[in-house]
Amino acid sequence: MKAFARLFTELDSTTATSAKVEALVRYFANAEPSDAAWAVYFLSGGKPRQVVKTAQLRALACEVAGLDDWLFEAAYQAVGDLAETIAHILPLASQPSDLRLSQWVTERLLPLRGLPEPEVAERITAYWRELDPQGRFLLVKLVGGGFRVGVSKLLVQRALATHSGVDAKRIAQRMMGYTDGQRRPTAQDFAALVAPASDTGGPSQDPGQPYPFFLAHPLDTTQDLPHALGELAHWQVEWKYDGIRGQVVKRAGQVWIWSRGEELVTDRFPEVAALAQTLPDGTVLDGELLVWKDHRPAPFALLQQRIGRKTLGKALLASAPVTFMAYDLLEQGGVDQRGLPQGERRQRLVDALSATAIPISPTVGCATWAECAALRAESRARGVEGFMLKRRDAAYGVGRSKADGLWWKWKVDPMTIDGVLIYAQAGHGRRASVYTDYTFAVWSRPPVDAAEAQAVLDAIAAKRPAQPGELQLVAFTKAYSGLTDEEFKRVDAVVRKSTLEKFGPVRSVRPSLVFELGFEGIQRSARHKSGVAVRFPRMLRIRWDKPLHEANALCDLELLLNQ
Repeated sequence: MKAFARLFTELDSTTATSAKVEALVRYFANAEPSDAAWAVYFLSGGKPRQVVKTAQLRALACEVAGLDDWLFEAAYQAVGDLAETIAHILPLASQPSDLRLSQWVTERLLPLRGLPEPEVAERITAYWRELDPQGRFLLVKLVGGGFRVGVSKLLVQRALATHSGVDAKRIAQRMMGYTDGQRRPTAQDFAALVAPASDTGGPSQDPGQPYPFFLAHPLDTTQDLPHALGELAHWQVEWKYDGIRGQVVKRAGQVWIWSRGEELVTDRFPEVAALAQTLPDGTVLDGELLVWKDHRPAPFALLQQRIGRKTLGKALLASAPVTFMAYDLLEQGGVDQRGLPQGERRQRLVDALSATAIPISPTVGCATWAECAALRAESRARGVEGFMLKRRDAAYGVGRSKADGLWWKWKVDPMTIDGVLIYAQAGHGRRASVYTDYTFAVWSRPPVDAAEAQAVLDAIAAKRPAQPGELQLVAFTKAYSGLTDEEFKRVDAVVRKSTLEKFGPVRSVRPSLVFELGFEGIQRSARHKSGVAVRFPRMLRIRWDKPLHEANALCDLELLLNQ
């Protein structure tokens, strides 16, 4: 545990890629295989389930440290991270232990699930007495379900490749499915990751293992496409669907369905599994899981109803029927097809699925780039996100790499709304001392003029609640990304000068700033006061030039819904 805590601290204290890789290589060189197996799991995105609620951890820390809650809150606001705050306020370790990471996870942390709260509290208190501040910080992150560190899976793969001498692409393939929540990494798993390359040529010793996904780059829509991409004939153009990227694996008489997040989701999509049973063994398809209704793709919100459900009733299966839109053939007859050109893989895909009911993503016929651009403008009306552009001579690569060829995602421009900043909260980590997480509002109706809007602002400043039917600002979304560090600092200064009230870490502010907000989709929502929920909201720019009364209103959101 101590070695992994030191590694976590090293990784978290630098932004240099080379330094992170070096730290990882040092750790793998000295760690026990069982510890290294869990380290790879956590660092590659494996999500430890929350076994202790953060409120319980906070209350327990206050009790052990002898602090009032208000004093803990003040420390938390200064530090910006719950685990770090707890690690600092606890008394020094009195019973140090040398248990390894794998022992901590398998013998102590996982058994906490389902225990009565008093027993959990007793055990956590005892564990804190064994750990130094680094170890306590890590322990709280693991049991609280908040483990995150600034390392990508790609960096972990690079470090494993350096440590073992095995090609990074082979490491990437072996790691597919490694972070699935249903598995527990073992020393044998780590040994298989770093074993010398075999000459079998097979995809994996595990028949259900998928391939690493090949990812597309976002296309800069401001550039001249004929100049940037060359002749249209060199590209395969397909619609970009708004679903869940996935792979269907048919081997050894069984079907496995994997999400791009390397989660095994076969049980959640039984209709797709049934379709895939008709495939011959040794077939792996890449494509999109999406709800298909009335002969067209349905909004992503319907698919969301299926994602989080453990049990699927007949009504849900009927109201949100899912299909798999195939667009690439990765394996056929047990033979890896990824090295073939895109055009050849496409033809093999069409031939392989001709006798099945699995749909194939249609290619789009355009004579010119200008014609493609005009057709792309119809994306939202068709229920898609834009185009995928794939070089016909491209192999199927690993991750977002250009070494094997190119895929571009030519997405439709985001929906936009001008909203008013009304609440702000400090960020986390390096942004813990800066207000970066914002809540935005729109007008209940368009103000008649600047004077009417000013009357609302005066009422807010005087803390007079709005009366039914009166003009008011209605909260509709939150956003925390899209601005530069310098822009965040400028907004932070405005927040501090215009704070009206404090609600724990949240400040209500006198409305004074308008932001242009972008988002990918919009849907009705009874859970939100505005009646709508937007997908992937982010800040596009601060509208320093725009007065508050010109911000958008609920009727503008309604127009977007109707579109």
